[in-house]
This record gives sequence, C-alpha cells and structure tokens, in this order.
Amino acid sequence: MQSFIPGSAAFLAASRVHLVVAMAIAGMLVGCSDDAAQQTQQRPAAQITVEEVTRADVELTREYPARIRGAREVQVRARISGVLQERVYREGAQVEEGDLLFIIHPEPLQIVAEQAKAFRANAIAELRQAEREWDRAQKLFERGVISASERDRLISQLEFARAGLAEAEARLDETQLNLSYTQVRAPMDGSTSLEVLPEGSVLAVGALLTTITRQDIVHVLFALPEQDAAMQRAAQLKDDSVSGTVLLELADGSEYPLPGKVDFTSSSIDSATGTITLRAVFDNPERQLIPGQFVRVSMVLRQFNDEILVPTGAVGADAEGPLVWVVKDDETVERRAVELGPVIDERQVISGGLQIGERVVVNGQVGLMPGVTVRITNADTDQPTAARAEGE
Repeated sequence: MQSFIPGSAAFLAASRVHLVVAMAIAGMLVGCSDDAAQQTQQRPAAQITVEEVTRADVELTREYPARIRGAREVQVRARISGVLQERVYREGAQVEEGDLLFIIHPEPLQIVAEQAKAFRANAIAELRQAEREWDRAQKLFERGVISASERDRLISQLEFARAGLAEAEARLDETQLNLSYTQVRAPMDGSTSLEVLPEGSVLAVGALLTTITRQDIVHVLFALPEQDAAMQRAAQLKDDSVSGTVLLELADGSEYPLPGKVDFTSSSIDSATGTITLRAVFDNPERQLIPGQFVRVSMVLRQFNDEILVPTGAVGADAEGPLVWVVKDDETVERRAVELGPVIDERQVISGGLQIGERVVVNGQVGLMPGVTVRITNADTDQPTAARAEGE
C-alpha cells in the first residue's frame, strides 16, 4: 500500500485533488439551492373564490311522502235484522246528512208496532180501572166498610197498572225506533261507495251496507324521521307561534293552491320504522284531492334567526372535525375549526368558529396549506391580490 509522507510531492498532489473535488461539490450544492429558490419564487399562488361571512334568517324545510285520507269515513250498517228491500241512492253520488240510502223490509216491524200499540191501550184501560177502584176504596175505608188489607191490595193494583202502562209505552217506543231503522239514512254529508249487499239480502244486525267519505276536507298522513321529529318538537316548545303549516305537491309536480295545518302529532315513535306520524288537514272544495292518493308534503321544521350560513362546498373535514379555510387580511389562509348546524338549501349553518366579516374560501381549497398566500378571483372583487409564495 502506498503511503503519503507529509510534505512529500505525493501528499501535496493528493491534497490538491481533494480540494478540487470539495469545491466542485460545493458548487453543485449552491446551484441546486439557487434553482430551488428560483422555483419557489415562480410558484403561482392558489386561485380561490371567497364569500364574506354574514348573518341571515332562514327556514329549515323538509319534504315527505304522504297519503290522502278522507277527513271522516263512516260505515253505514244495518241496525236491525231483516231483508234488504231497496237501494235508493246512486253509488258514488254525493249525499247529504239525512238522505235516504236503503229500505229494509218494514212489514214485520209494522206488525210488531201495532201489537205494541194494542198492548199500550190495554195497559191504559187497566190503569183507569185501577184508579176507579182506588177512588171507591178510599171512601169505603173512611166509613169502615173495607179493611186495611183490602185497601192495601187496591193500592198495589193501582201501582201495578201504572208500571204496566210504563212498560207498554217503552215497548211501543222500541218498536217504533226499530221501524224507523228500516229506512237507512246518511249520517253525514259525503260521497258514497259501492253497495256491499244487493237487494234481497238477509241482513243481520250490524251488517255493512256502504261507506260514506267526507271529501270537502281531507286528512294527509305522513311520517317524520326521529331526528326531524325531535327538531320539530323542540321548535314548538321553544316558540308557541310555530304554525305547523304544510304545503302539498301533487303527483304531476304541481303545487296544491291551499295550505294545510298539522292537527295531530303522534306521542310516540314507531319502533318498527323509527318515525312519528303526523296528520295535516286540507280544505278540498273542488274535490281535487282524492282519498288514497299519494302526494308529497313540505313543512318548516325550524326557523333560524340571525344565523351564519356558508355554502356546503366551503366546509371540509380532517381528523379533528369540520373546518373551513379563512382568508386573513394579509391574503394568507388559515384552517379554522367550526361547529355545524343543519344544511338548508345547500347552505351550511355554522354554529360556532366564524365571525361576521371574515372571508371563507368557497372554491379552490385543494392543496391549501396554512400560511399560503392566495389569489382571490371572485368576479365582484375589485383587484385580485398579486401572487406571492409562502415565506416570500
């Protein structure tokens, strides 16, 4: 192995070689540094659009599928047994309360009613005879002609006669009431359905004859998911003025012209569906809404007053939670953690983390880093900020 003696020609030659190599490496490093600095200076600033934070009033509205039902649906049933003699109404027609619908064969009850009248007349005669005998007995008893026991017997006979008359009158009232049931009348205004049994059918008490549905007012049933129901209930407890107004959209996409009003909210959640049933009442003067029809309803769940809202696209998230990018006065950006409320019409309610007048990035967030200088390109911005690299 060759050895280098300090001061020798070989040692001096090797030293010169090492010095040249070191200077070459240093030159290369300086050149790379200059290139990196030049690239940094030439990096364009991120182009973004911003929106200034303001406050506004907004309503949280949701849509739900719904089904129409008649405000009242009454089953018309036979109150007596007998043979159905005639259907008087036209099936599907609109009827008014008291209109005659069916006739049940009345002759058997007419005979019973005549028997009841005769029984009542007999009871009246027996009462009058008992009263005459009592009048005579009082005078005879006062003169000592009859005994006290005979007097008591005649008093009892009079009381029995009075009771017999009361029984006869009750029987007559019953038969006349049953006779009136042979004429089946509409219990309310509404539209009739098809007859259930044809003429000649033998009816039992309670047999279904038809159904009447009230259609000038209809009920619309729909269900709220548990979260929406809790929000609606909280809004009602907080503000008694919450109207519960419901708007209705027909199957063809048109809006029904008359608003409805919620008149019933279930007190419990359906464990099978996780929803709460609500009912709204709608006027239906033109019979445009048909029971059984499927529609969509919309209602205001909650009114938000003086809230901060930003476009949903301005909100991102990281491991720590939701965030937005805020542009500071020096045109650099910072990451800002925020608290979120509900989304309303593609606008996100911000419950905390932003102040009025701050500018949030609504487009161009990709690649942003805290402290990066940005270029605002909103159409309504007076002058975009000149591009500068971070740390320049």
